[in-house]
Amino acid sequence: MSVPLRAITVFHAVARSGSITRAAEALGVTPSAVSQQVQALEVGLGTALIGKAGRHVVLTEAGERYFEMIGPEIDRIMEATQRIQGFRSVTTLTVRATPSLSTKWLLPRLSGFIAAYPDIELRLDGTNEPTAFQKESVDVEIRHGTGGWPGLFSEGLVEESFRPVCAPSFAAPGSLAAQDLPGHLLIHSVKSQVQWASWFERAGAVPAARWRRLLFDRTHMAIDAAAGGLGIALESDLMLWGDLRAGRVACPLAAPPRITLVTQWVTCPPDHLRQRKVRAFLDWLRRERDAWTAERDMRNAEQAATNL
Repeated sequence: MSVPLRAITVFHAVARSGSITRAAEALGVTPSAVSQQVQALEVGLGTALIGKAGRHVVLTEAGERYFEMIGPEIDRIMEATQRIQGFRSVTTLTVRATPSLSTKWLLPRLSGFIAAYPDIELRLDGTNEPTAFQKESVDVEIRHGTGGWPGLFSEGLVEESFRPVCAPSFAAPGSLAAQDLPGHLLIHSVKSQVQWASWFERAGAVPAARWRRLLFDRTHMAIDAAAGGLGIALESDLMLWGDLRAGRVACPLAAPPRITLVTQWVTCPPDHLRQRKVRAFLDWLRRERDAWTAERDMRNAEQAATNL
């Protein structure tokens, strides 16, 4: 029994979206029509492809394997079709990054990429979820973590320096010592790789058994809370840069301990590196990284000279 391509593309839409309703909306048909096409495909293949989990659909083991096999091919067919039909006059590059990196570092620099590559349509997907590249149409991810993911190209973005910061109205720059900090409300980024306990150990300060905390699961929220005068945050200069330059936050310590770490990694399957759009983005990202590093080092040197 031959299987119609329409049924295959409908299953692809369901598997990608995880919902019959969302797949129907994307395809411009009714949910019942989607269900009928998936059922016809299951009959043609002789196996169940999807099941129910509450209001969502889940792929069976056979469905997972089938989607992995057809996903890249369907994506290429759809892109080629859209180009021929004139729906897409440029190449689309999908980049995934955490909401904090997207907001605090990437977004202020994107105008340079747009100007340099007018033929590339950029889609920035701000999420903390790691990409399943075999199942998702993501070209490059800037992933928060420790690097070294098997099967993926992985390049550290930059070495970051972590420091306490607050609004200048909360505590003037250089006005506090490390042992003073537990007396203030301390803002925590719960997913950060550098936490207050390790910072106090590095600073040689012994905090009280309990101290007042304000916790966020997003770095950009912690930074904005510090800039708003709520307390003192411990954050990376990569994420802080725009707020430091604008004077919205400053370090309340004259000589904080130096803590450096690479927490952001550019990742993708090795075969993605053959694509012009991916190489263009990585080249641009490295130029921006080098320019930012030079600006940061110059600013740090100027501040050190001022403190002498």
